[in-house]
Amino acid sequence: MCDTMVALGNSTRNSAVIFAKNSDRQPNEPLLTIRIPRKKYPQGSRLKCTYIEIDQAEESYEVLLLKPSWMWGAEMGANEFGLNIGNEAVFTREKQGPESLLGMDMLRLALERCCTSEEALDLIIELLARYGQGGNCGYEKKFYYHNSFLIADPESAWVLETAGEYWVAEKVKDIRIISNRLSIGSEYDRAHPDLVRHAVDRGWCKSETDFHFARCYSDPLITRFSGSQHRHSSSSCVLESNKGDITMQTMRNILRSHEKELEGKQFNRHSLKSICMHAGFIFGDHTTGSYIAELDGNDHTYLITGGSTPCLALYKPYWMIDGENFSFSEDEEDKSCQFWLKREYLHRLVLENKIPDLHVYLGERDRIEAEVDGKLAELEGSLNDHNHLLAIINETLAAEEDLLDHTLNKASPNEKRGRIIGNPYFRWYWANQNKKLFKKV
Repeated sequence: MCDTMVALGNSTRNSAVIFAKNSDRQPNEPLLTIRIPRKKYPQGSRLKCTYIEIDQAEESYEVLLLKPSWMWGAEMGANEFGLNIGNEAVFTREKQGPESLLGMDMLRLALERCCTSEEALDLIIELLARYGQGGNCGYEKKFYYHNSFLIADPESAWVLETAGEYWVAEKVKDIRIISNRLSIGSEYDRAHPDLVRHAVDRGWCKSETDFHFARCYSDPLITRFSGSQHRHSSSSCVLESNKGDITMQTMRNILRSHEKELEGKQFNRHSLKSICMHAGFIFGDHTTGSYIAELDGNDHTYLITGGSTPCLALYKPYWMIDGENFSFSEDEEDKSCQFWLKREYLHRLVLENKIPDLHVYLGERDRIEAEVDGKLAELEGSLNDHNHLLAIINETLAAEEDLLDHTLNKASPNEKRGRIIGNPYFRWYWANQNKKLFKKV
């Protein structure tokens, strides 16, 4: 489960494109922040993705990936040209195929090989036709789905939705949100040549004039229980009401939001309807990482949590520049995992009611973020002084480490794990998750 959104320059305060995503996955699955430089490969090289091998490109571009620890692909990310992509699980009437490319694999391949949103759209369509999509996407329990993508660059954005080998694409006009549901109807810009005829032949719509992609291809039951309609509506409402004045802070507020009934109770109740998703039920995921990008010409600024649970996490500034120490290399995945786990440890202590002064932590977190917001405003879109940008990254990371260490050191000692507040299933669920997570640590 996830939510991805974009506001084009005609809808933002400073005319930049703003892209954002919450990655909702199984709660014990670390989401790593990995940076990979440009690389060249010998002719005829092969590439091992999560499940299958494909032809390698002659050159791959520099990328920043937020990727699940066990798979090759990524949930979201960017490249050196400011191309940003996020994917979503969608549930369709088409059968699942054999192990092939995951949606996350296609996302990473597009970032490594494309410069613009339209190039990425074309490549994912080509990959889908050539290799197909399929394979388990789950970490500790199996989970299968098809994919939709929101693809953005500093000038434009596309939505691509798939159902097995079939697909449809829509060019974004101003703002757009995708969640865990097919959302394109009878109006679209591009489509699989047999899309409509296939739906008619299957009896999913009466005739070609009756065609509506989401209605014809969706699995209505799973889509309904995904909570995606509520999340999509709530984020759309905020973006629509702020159209023309959308900022990175607008996106941050959305990514931290909960359904009204859960606000203030998010650490003792699950919710599939919250954009900041909290696990704790038979089905459903947890937000394991959050990411915002502001794309202004050649200047690209990011805010990244590097940890789960956006309503707890500190959004830290990031630029893809030499010398930064926020992201990790492919050879440092263990270090990246430890970075994520330290922030996850805070979340688990909050669940166990071991942080006596949570309001103090949150107040200091907000103070640090306000200070970062001020520094970003002072940059006025000029990102040429890399030493200054490095200082902002380093100061924020140091402030977060101090805050984490201070908060964790004050955690209530000598209490048995599992003192979790909530209904019996919620308590059992998180006690079991904690037992498995801390066993790995």
